[in-house]
Amino acid sequence: MELEKKIVNQMYTHDAFSQWLGIEILEVSKGFCKLQMKIRKEMTNGFSIAHGGIVYSLADTALAFAANTRGIQSISIDNSILYSKKVTEGDLLTASVKETSLSNKNGSYVITLTNQNSEEVAHFKGVVYRTAKQWSFKK
Repeated sequence: MELEKKIVNQMYTHDAFSQWLGIEILEVSKGFCKLQMKIRKEMTNGFSIAHGGIVYSLADTALAFAANTRGIQSISIDNSILYSKKVTEGDLLTASVKETSLSNKNGSYVITLTNQNSEEVAHFKGVVYRTAKQWSFKK
């Protein structure tokens, strides 16, 4: 198995929240991942739209997975999100990551979130700190 997929699989295995969200991993490569999630009733707020934190969480998970695919343990230090279209129960969201810059210490990413009709519902920007610690696996 490729290192990128091994890292993301290990992260997901230990991520109870992302599992509760029902996130499905569609694609993984260096500096990239694509995730998908269906909005359930318990994810909606008093306006019957997806709670902003749910959409944010999908994007944040995508950021974490993509940033760590390069083999260096990386943690989020700055994020922002712009919601451009309401998300409702039954919507199928896809988060796609684009790595925009990478240095020894930081990485910048843009995550586009779309619905089942390929309409952008949110735009997320994230910066990670790249620690000095490499991912390792027990044999």
